[in-house]
Amino acid sequence: MSHAHSHENTVPRPALIAAGVMVGFSLLMTAAVQIGWLERSAVPSAERAEASVAPLEQRSLLFADGADGSVLITEADSGAQVGLIEAGSEQGGFIRGVLRGLARERRMYDVGSQPPFTLTLWQDGSMSLVDEATGRSVEIGAFGPDNRAAFAVLLEGGDIT
Repeated sequence: MSHAHSHENTVPRPALIAAGVMVGFSLLMTAAVQIGWLERSAVPSAERAEASVAPLEQRSLLFADGADGSVLITEADSGAQVGLIEAGSEQGGFIRGVLRGLARERRMYDVGSQPPFTLTLWQDGSMSLVDEATGRSVEIGAFGPDNRAAFAVLLEGGDIT
């Protein structure tokens, strides 16, 4: 039994060309920003600096992995325990996710877990977690109010155990 069928390309050629042009344009624009030909825009830390937005509250925190998969959170200055995220806990899932990304960055820069992270609540209501060791900053508010609240507890001195 033979069935006649075609292997003809079903995507119109102009559409493929348009997609290729869009990809090329995106790569060109990204390179132009990276090289410095175009200025970056909407970088939260730069916007805050330009608007002279000051911090309302700050806290230096250390995060340490426990042998059982938990995460111990301590204040860098005093060494006081701020919280403990138990292994498998839904409550600390967002914090764990953010820390995984920051830890990956630290491994790339060959930085250990000792330098603290700075959690800051700004006058404009935004909240950021900054790793001064790598220069990486995470805007916590960008992930929604529930995830922001997880970090706000750490800033307010509450215990998340």
